[in-house]
Amino acid sequence: MNEMILLRHGETEWSRDRRHTGRTDLPLTARGEEEARALAPLVEDRVFDLVLVSPALRARRTAELAGLAGYAIDPDMWEWDYGGYEGITTAAIRETRAGWYLWRDGVIPGDAEHPGESAAQVGARADRVLARARAAAGDVALVAHGHFLRVLAARWLGQEPEAGRFYRLNTGTYSRLGFEHGEPVILSWNAPV
Repeated sequence: MNEMILLRHGETEWSRDRRHTGRTDLPLTARGEEEARALAPLVEDRVFDLVLVSPALRARRTAELAGLAGYAIDPDMWEWDYGGYEGITTAAIRETRAGWYLWRDGVIPGDAEHPGESAAQVGARADRVLARARAAAGDVALVAHGHFLRVLAARWLGQEPEAGRFYRLNTGTYSRLGFEHGEPVILSWNAPV
């Protein structure tokens, strides 16, 4: 693999409202579709050996609007499963759990649809995606979610999954992972279009 391009999906109603959106499958807002289209010039002249996309509608639509046809769906690229915090804002969670912070405190179990995941479980999924990416001969593009891509970046750098807290990632952004002298580095991060 030469370089890995990360695209975070465009805005959804829940991301706009800062609600934790793990496995709930929401469409992009009109603004989210604009964000996804704005990513196209950043990838249109590139040839990718591998394009992987989360199964979520918001990620698939972002890939399509950005011009990344011919992608493969990778179930390991779903967003963090927030369990009982699915659809809830951090402010609302802190009403009953003062000072709560996802990266430090984790989630509570939910129901069968949203059982919840630890940072380590998200990290294990990210490691499997990175193994697929590293096996590619050329450039790789990944289209997924904010917290998942933050964990993936941490794992790329050899850090624990919780180190993803240091890598804020907005909707509709472009990031690049690559190498310097053979060692994994971040080439650009959270670049707005």
